[in-house]
Amino acid sequence: MSGSLAVVGAGIILSGDHRAPIVADADTVIVRDGLITAVGRQVDLQAEVDASPQVVDAAGTTVAPGLIDSHCHVVLGDYTPRQKTVDFLASYVHGGITSVVSPGEIHAPGRPSSAAGVKALAIAAKECFDNFHPGGMTVHAGAVVLEPTLSEQDFADLQEVGVHLAKFGFGKYSDPADGVDQVRWAKEHGITVMCHSGGASIPGSKPITPEHLLALAPHVCGHVNGGPTALREDGVDLIMDETDMALQLVQAGNLRSAVRIIDRAAEKGMFERVVIGSDTPTGTGVMPLGVLKTVAELSSLSEVAPELVWAAASGNNARVWDLPAGFIEPGRAADIVVLDAPWGSTRDDALGALEVGDIPGITAVITGGVVRALRSRNTPAAARAAVVTPRIEHLESAGH
Repeated sequence: MSGSLAVVGAGIILSGDHRAPIVADADTVIVRDGLITAVGRQVDLQAEVDASPQVVDAAGTTVAPGLIDSHCHVVLGDYTPRQKTVDFLASYVHGGITSVVSPGEIHAPGRPSSAAGVKALAIAAKECFDNFHPGGMTVHAGAVVLEPTLSEQDFADLQEVGVHLAKFGFGKYSDPADGVDQVRWAKEHGITVMCHSGGASIPGSKPITPEHLLALAPHVCGHVNGGPTALREDGVDLIMDETDMALQLVQAGNLRSAVRIIDRAAEKGMFERVVIGSDTPTGTGVMPLGVLKTVAELSSLSEVAPELVWAAASGNNARVWDLPAGFIEPGRAADIVVLDAPWGSTRDDALGALEVGDIPGITAVITGGVVRALRSRNTPAAARAAVVTPRIEHLESAGH
């Protein structure tokens, strides 16, 4: 699924790195064999542009790393049992989402709780999505759902076959605090642990309080703004001030809480801990624009600049989960989005549109160096559209 091309004519290139969110003095990205090899000025990279089998002209618009949905409820295949919807992941690509992270395949009908069953489900999901890229998306699946039946050896077994994700909050624990051992064993075996937080979400889950989170000490406080019910404010502040957990903000949560958390994180110098996901599909629905909508909401309602919010939905996610994409820099996976202000916006570019809460128009989605979508079927039409040479006529007619 890897390709080679050049992206030229960018008005702005977002880096995905919150420390320097806009790439200075650059309008061109070179991609070879699915990886970004150079970022700079076209005048300096013209030989590489000329050698590219395909050129994407961004036409003065914004080029950004693809969004990473760090909380997407996949199961197996491009199907969600919760909403009985097919091809939802391919549709999410049209929302600028080029990678997703599974919080455990918890929506699998009849989900097992035995040690053998939860291990088998995690391994099967991981291996299936290693070989399946809906719409060109990368799906980081196979998060083992932590259960009291799991022993330390089980985590060694999971590590050996490459499972590196875990989720706590849906196991058959009489008290969430009883899961301390499983969380610790997972961490000791190189597995990144996300923990449910706040009120119960579906049957089989329990409310998880700030005190539970302090005892469990996961890597990621999942949907710290509520999934869907938010933690109390003093408890969120305790997690922020007394731990180093990643602070996940989601669309299917409490927007008021999300705005307060992102502003406080920026004020306290802990913005690198803020990560963004959708927490869909759930009862909130299937939301191809879930992450993009969260970026627009937080960009317009918080004190944080849109290029920083975009970094929380791309590079911050990549760092927390150790993912190959998320940045526009050499050596990274070439997952790239081209976008602009929508027709009719009061602003002239994508960052300006986000700043006033408008959903930008996406005119190209690239994953692994291959153009997967043009003229998104889910966003508003962009004021300016990317142009691909040679033309990809079947994609030109697949959007609006």
